Amino acid sequence: MSNAEIIFSLQESPEGGYQAGALGFPIFTEADSLEELKCMVRDAISCHFEDLFLSVVNYSLEMD
Repeated sequence: MSNAEIIFSLQESPEGGYQAGALGFPIFTEADSLEELKCMVRDAISCHFEDLFLSVVNYSLEMD
């Protein structure tokens, strides 16, 4: 299987912390810190694509 790339739009949350949403996929998550957000993004990808191995999915976070 070839690698897939998912780009996430990153925003600071009005309530504090950060929010991330995938461009072109219904994947959204939030966290208190950027480090935690990276973990949450990987978890959200895993939940959305249950049958894919995460090693074939690359993602990037881009600040709006």
